[in-house]
Amino acid sequence: MSNASTPGVVRDAAGGPGRTGPAVRAAAGTRSAYPLYVAGKLGGAAVSLLAVLVTSFFLFRIIPGDPVRAMTHGTPTSAAQMATLRRQFGLDLPLWQQFTDYCAKALTGDLGMSYQFHAPVGELIAEKLPATLLLTGVAVVIYSALGLWLGTRSAWRDGSLGDRLNTGVALTLWSVPSFWLGLLLIIFFSVGIGPIPGMFPTGGMSSGDSTGFGHLLDVAHHMVLPVLTLVAVGYAQTLLVMRSSLLDEMGGDYLTTARAKGLRDDLVRRRHAVPNAMLPTVTMVFINLGHVAAGSILVETVFSWPGLGGLFYQALSVPDLPLVQGLFVVFAGAMILMNLLADLLYPLLDPRVGR
Repeated sequence: MSNASTPGVVRDAAGGPGRTGPAVRAAAGTRSAYPLYVAGKLGGAAVSLLAVLVTSFFLFRIIPGDPVRAMTHGTPTSAAQMATLRRQFGLDLPLWQQFTDYCAKALTGDLGMSYQFHAPVGELIAEKLPATLLLTGVAVVIYSALGLWLGTRSAWRDGSLGDRLNTGVALTLWSVPSFWLGLLLIIFFSVGIGPIPGMFPTGGMSSGDSTGFGHLLDVAHHMVLPVLTLVAVGYAQTLLVMRSSLLDEMGGDYLTTARAKGLRDDLVRRRHAVPNAMLPTVTMVFINLGHVAAGSILVETVFSWPGLGGLFYQALSVPDLPLVQGLFVVFAGAMILMNLLADLLYPLLDPRVGR
């Protein structure tokens, strides 16, 4: 028997037939393409972060108001004292020098010193971050799961009464400003109106007079209305995106083939339609995870929640430039990181991505 190799067939180390040449080249191409894909995404994230640093510096410089005058408001202060404060905070330096100093410190993790709190910005953010993560983290988990489930059911029963009801409620809630919805919830369920008694606190994170398990219950009691506000607005967006994406997939020939093979509708939906419809929704879910760090400035302000959103509102009112800039970098950095993770996850959901 001739030992000549059949054209297009690669033999393994034992001399047996292996995969065809084109298959090997395709696999090798995929392996070499993914690192380039990752490198491109990492480079894009680095450029975005640099753009955030530039934007955070110049954007808040156009806010009207003098930080030094705001800090000394109501206190007799001489011109010499004002000049000393400006020199202390570096506000007397040329703008380009302030920018270079800011970038150099930010890249090493130094976000500067707060004007109004006289404390490092990093410490202030670390102090308020747990409250924001608790509030928005719980809300994101709830409304992502609820939106995915209801969006899938609505798309699969397109045109039914349940679909029309779900879509109508979602569109209404998506168009409602979160702060306005929060105020309505406070009026109805905190203050009480008519026969409805006030059942929940109007704001804050706890009453401050409980410990142990009682403290956990107290915090959960305070979380109900702000979490409900975030869930009501957030689930609507998730539902509508998932429904639209799944409707696009439902006309695919592969679903008709799966049904022709005798697969149950539930199995066709779970194993074939939903995974292929997940890409746009994955992007949105990761963006929502990015919002966990940012929290919701308006909702936290309405409910006096002691998180980063309330801190950002306080910083804007001065304006406390280092604190505003530091919070902006943290918020935008979280979004960039979550977008990067979503991009890196895409090839696992759809092997065509990243080739």
